[in-house]
Amino acid sequence: MAKILCCGIVTLDIVNHVPHYPAEDEELRATKQQRRSGGNAANTAIVLGRLGHEAALAATVADDDAGDWLLARLRRAGIDTSACRRHPGSTPTSHIALSAATGSRTIIHHRNLAELTAAELAAGLPDELDWLHFEGRNVPELEKMLAALPTPRRHRVSIEAEKPRQGLEALFDRADLVMISRPWAEAAGHDDAASALQTLHDRHPGQRFSCTWGAAGAWHCDRDGRIVHTPAMPLAKVVDSIGAGDTFNAGVIDGLVRGRSLADAVAHGVELAAASLTIEGIGGEAQHSR
Repeated sequence: MAKILCCGIVTLDIVNHVPHYPAEDEELRATKQQRRSGGNAANTAIVLGRLGHEAALAATVADDDAGDWLLARLRRAGIDTSACRRHPGSTPTSHIALSAATGSRTIIHHRNLAELTAAELAAGLPDELDWLHFEGRNVPELEKMLAALPTPRRHRVSIEAEKPRQGLEALFDRADLVMISRPWAEAAGHDDAASALQTLHDRHPGQRFSCTWGAAGAWHCDRDGRIVHTPAMPLAKVVDSIGAGDTFNAGVIDGLVRGRSLADAVAHGVELAAASLTIEGIGGEAQHSR
């Protein structure tokens, strides 16, 4: 068991299960509605906890009823929330349409809550961590967080680059592993994962990268620049794609902290992500309403 802290955001997800994604101006009745905890870092922490690790979350949580609900839900899932900080404001909310026809999800997100600062992370950083995972967001504060880490490090560090954010790539060399997404690669002008990883290796020699590409699977690049493809597992039906990328990230971290090679860890992440696509929800029981 490893001690792993995920730093990023936690959100309230309102998931509407619909027969198909509605066309513009269509009125469509949901077959079910769920209230879930969400957010990349929170989802990854939950999966790591399920994998047997001592998982913790560092995030800001709104000082409202929804924030109370999220913290209680995370604690029930076994997540250490002592590094979370309460802030005045409203809970960030994602309204999600989950299509029964395809299993794909469409998200409308609203957020007006302050994000975690480097000073807040430093005040709540647990001792003797094995791994520290960052969502690649709030780049000025992330830069301060990375700069404040002790040298030599007592733990390994990963950065998730899900969306293009100004200045984020300049921080890649400060991590032990960078996890990029298809949207990040496409925003950088790449049509495939391999070309994105080759470009990143040329810019950041000696760094390790992974890149997910939906149904095509995942690629990784080791420190020597070897780029390897791990195909996605064939599935008869996709039930729920919410959090699949976060599950992949958790699987890679789990594999690496257990001493597996990067190739084996990425294959483990692909396997876990595929399994997550066949079940509903990512973290514990869901609350339903009509």
